[in-house]
Amino acid sequence: MRKLFLTIIAICSLAVVSGQDELSPERKEAVDSLALEKVRDLSRYISIIGNKDTPFSEANRVIDRAEELFAAGSEIGVSSINRSDINYYEVTEYFKRLMALNYDRVTIKWFNIQYISDLELQPDGRYVGVITVYQRFEGISADGLRYMDTTKKDITVYVERKQTQIGGRLIGFWDVMLGDIRVTETST
Repeated sequence: MRKLFLTIIAICSLAVVSGQDELSPERKEAVDSLALEKVRDLSRYISIIGNKDTPFSEANRVIDRAEELFAAGSEIGVSSINRSDINYYEVTEYFKRLMALNYDRVTIKWFNIQYISDLELQPDGRYVGVITVYQRFEGISADGLRYMDTTKKDITVYVERKQTQIGGRLIGFWDVMLGDIRVTETST
């Protein structure tokens, strides 16, 4: 009888813990807004890093901020209308390459930022979703050479429960991290 009682208590405890780890509709709405805001922040950071008028020290500071948006091991895809393959770079390398592009003027704008897949609970307890963006890239060299393309990119979004200590108390919160950015199409 005692063993049955302990088993029932253990099952009830798990139900309570797992219930705390589920996103309520209100919390999901807040998390969705945070994820979209992080993508908009990334868009601004990419524009600053790629801009040739940005001082080197400022670009490096913005790279540090941009890296904080990503989960460890994330990669960003790069494509071109001049080749069929897509290259993927670790986040830091991508930003360094962006800063070193061989153009005299670079303009990068993101538009039509939207969720294409709802957040879904994974077996590891994280939620995963996908946000799609369109990126308009334009590079112009001093001799007038101009390259332009529009790329559709899918950004993986991870949402997981974390804890921090504030004033000696453990506080739980939902954190949003960006994952891989996959190129799905590139056009002129």
